[in-house]
Amino acid sequence: MVLGSERRRGNAGRGPAAAVLVLAAVLTACSDDSGGASSSPPPSPTPETTSSAPASPSASGPADPVAAEKQVKENWRKFFDPEVSTKDKQAVLENGDAMAPVLAAFNGDDRGGQVEAQVTEVAFTSPTEATVTYTLLLNGATALPDASGKAVEQDGTWKVSVTTLCALVQLSGNATASALPGC
Repeated sequence: MVLGSERRRGNAGRGPAAAVLVLAAVLTACSDDSGGASSSPPPSPTPETTSSAPASPSASGPADPVAAEKQVKENWRKFFDPEVSTKDKQAVLENGDAMAPVLAAFNGDDRGGQVEAQVTEVAFTSPTEATVTYTLLLNGATALPDASGKAVEQDGTWKVSVTTLCALVQLSGNATASALPGC
């Protein structure tokens, strides 16, 4: 994967430029094309909004954001842990069964087994989606700081989104994984 630079070969100066290009690609792959504008007025408050009704998902996040954030972080750790089996990674990947060939090719890459991620922020954008800020590590060294990805709630579990995996596959330069259906 093309996630970091070999400092032994004199490529140290390329790191910041490569990180900017990688971040731009990740952000582009995970961006929202809706433009964020809405033509309808915001909803009017109703008397029920002041009641002490049981928690329910809001427009901005899940019913229990603390538990959801904990699950997002744990599942991202599993997904990017080189010691976790591909089958277990599928369980925390959106559409994991359908994405198995892409995941296997991504993990089979020489550097794929050396990649880990540390989640630094989870921002819920809806009851079933979140933007995840993370640092990608290659052999314990920062390869991609402040990367942006998506988490989605699917079948009651917060998972790494397909768009995040596909953005990383594209960045890796792994032609085998890029050619597989799903991305």
